[in-house]
Amino acid sequence: MEIWIIIALVAAFFVWRMKPAKGVRSISTAQLKDMLNDKDKIFIDVRTPAEYKGRHISQFKNVPLGSSFKNLPKDKEIIVICQSGMRSSQACKQLKKQGFERVSNVRGGMSAY
Repeated sequence: MEIWIIIALVAAFFVWRMKPAKGVRSISTAQLKDMLNDKDKIFIDVRTPAEYKGRHISQFKNVPLGSSFKNLPKDKEIIVICQSGMRSSQACKQLKKQGFERVSNVRGGMSAY
């Protein structure tokens, strides 16, 4: 019986971690493709420089998770991507805490692109 409690707690933790932050929009890669030429949006890739160098979308600037977001404009929508959606979700939460109003996470990240 104890194993089921542990499994339930681990599952609940992952569901909680994947849950988008309040006010963060989740977009699909299909929606992203329609936005890539929008000059009113800022695209950031929060993967490591090595991951970014290996494969990236040209419109995305590499701003690894843990870097400062202070140079990003607060008046534009920020679109965030990583490899799977986990790090970009964390980055979106950080951006919201720093006062960015319009933040979107690419669901599934580069793995889904």
